[in-house]
Amino acid sequence: MSNRSSINEFLLWGFADTRELQLLHFSLFLGIYLAALLGNGLIITAVACDHRLHTPMYFFLLNLSILDLGCISTTVPKSMANSLQNTRAISYLGCAAQVFLFVFLLAGEYSLLTVMAYDRYVAICKPLHYGTIMGSRACIKMAAAAWASGLLYAVLHTANTFSIPLCQGNTVDQFFCEVPQILKLSCSDSYIREVGVIVVNTCLGFGCFVFIVLSYVQIFTVILRIPSEQGQHKAFSMCLPHLSVVSLFISTIMFAYLKPPSISSPALDLVVAVLYAVVPPTVNPLLYSMRNKELQDALRKVLSWTFFSSGNIAIGLHK
Repeated sequence: MSNRSSINEFLLWGFADTRELQLLHFSLFLGIYLAALLGNGLIITAVACDHRLHTPMYFFLLNLSILDLGCISTTVPKSMANSLQNTRAISYLGCAAQVFLFVFLLAGEYSLLTVMAYDRYVAICKPLHYGTIMGSRACIKMAAAAWASGLLYAVLHTANTFSIPLCQGNTVDQFFCEVPQILKLSCSDSYIREVGVIVVNTCLGFGCFVFIVLSYVQIFTVILRIPSEQGQHKAFSMCLPHLSVVSLFISTIMFAYLKPPSISSPALDLVVAVLYAVVPPTVNPLLYSMRNKELQDALRKVLSWTFFSSGNIAIGLHK
């Protein structure tokens, strides 16, 4: 990477300058991060341990929780550490690693949400063929394709971004290393390759968006034809958690990258980045468990087993 010799570190945007506000930022991010760890960790444990949840829908949900955990762990801990240490610095290699991991996990999550839309489409529109189409081997292949697509996006973006000469300083106007903010540091005529990669990825992303929309158009068409109200309610309950997660993910991403330049500012970009990089991984477990009785029962078992084991350990230690 040609920039390695000229830039040894980047300076990230800080949430606050005073020590009190820095500690407040650390505390807020710590609370959010622990909530994300707890929520996604419980879902991973519940799906892995409860044999009733060994179905395609929950297999994809487990993958989604892993991606969410990775996504929030890529950005939030470094921001918390900087606030605690009263610094804004991140090493060049650390910034490159952050870009790679964040793009990898974010693109992988978007691909996985597309796969999950297909899973809901088959379950509602082709229920008699669901077991055949969504077999274990097919599910593993689709999940692997989602992870692989994220890896491909990450390699392309990271290689292109960090091979572009940077001549506008080393201050990144964001609380983590974000590709658009790093491109602002490039020389005015040297980012054409990265723009080309962004255009290609935007087209692919739009294709996934169209696929999700068309899937749900067909899903809702079938649901509205179900004669019984109870059957409609059950079908809606199967789809609404995924639709809520997709809506949150896409709306925050679109607002972050498609908002008019006239309203753009470093402070607004910072808030929007929190909305799409921090909020979805924290809220997704809540959205998926809110209307899902099977998952709620499995989570209760995990929690009761955890507290029961902790109680026995405490009693043993007391004795």
